[in-house]
Amino acid sequence: MVVNRTPLIAGNWKMNLDHLQAVAFVQKLHWSLKDAKHDDGSVEVAVFPPFTDLRTVQTLIDADKIPFALGAQDLSAHDSGAYTGEISGSFLSKLDCTFVIIGHSERRQYHAETDEIVAAKVQAAIRHGISPVICVGETSDDLEKFGASAVPVGQLQIALEGVPADAEIVVAYEPVWAIGSGQAATPEQAQDVCAKLREVIADKLGPEAAERTRVLYGGSVKSSNIASFMREPDVDGALVGGASLVVDEFAAIIRYQKHVGV
Repeated sequence: MVVNRTPLIAGNWKMNLDHLQAVAFVQKLHWSLKDAKHDDGSVEVAVFPPFTDLRTVQTLIDADKIPFALGAQDLSAHDSGAYTGEISGSFLSKLDCTFVIIGHSERRQYHAETDEIVAAKVQAAIRHGISPVICVGETSDDLEKFGASAVPVGQLQIALEGVPADAEIVVAYEPVWAIGSGQAATPEQAQDVCAKLREVIADKLGPEAAERTRVLYGGSVKSSNIASFMREPDVDGALVGGASLVVDEFAAIIRYQKHVGV
């Protein structure tokens, strides 16, 4: 059974844009895409603002009927309790968050998040009806020692432990050596790893889950290279960092089908 996977272009704002800047950005992005008549549903657009922006962006999306999905950049493995500074999945679900990024390399590096912590957060997201965007990827040292797929495959195997076969998840392959470096993986490299990640999904959750689950590429994605990634059969979209903060550039990435034949 072949499922038509709707491409997902997701903008991870990281620690950028306050809630006032967020309003201006979302409005400008919406206007830009509306002017280009990009409203046929061929691509799903998601934005991932900082926590302090979420309520404001949610209100704007609802009031103006903007066809963007809302996502958070992280969540707690715990549902409530004495966890100062943590954000529960229940809070995010009340804000109509569709997605939440889990296991981003910056969380793994700067906050010492292990594969086991990532797995617990995946479970927390699913408990609250939020689709986890599970980030996996290798460093340059990993690449040299183990090759491109060994580390992300191992990370995903642990992250999917105990995940129900019918859970709605997204997987994002982000080679750490490519993030913010300006040096993206080649489309062939991305395809090779994404295909192996889909095999992990099939092994853990079954072939139907593997067929419907979107696998994204992230790492120095820009309008000039997005179409080449999207031509690959196992790349279903992109998790965009820096380029998602520039309206014209992010809009061009979203419109990859329009400006380059794919």
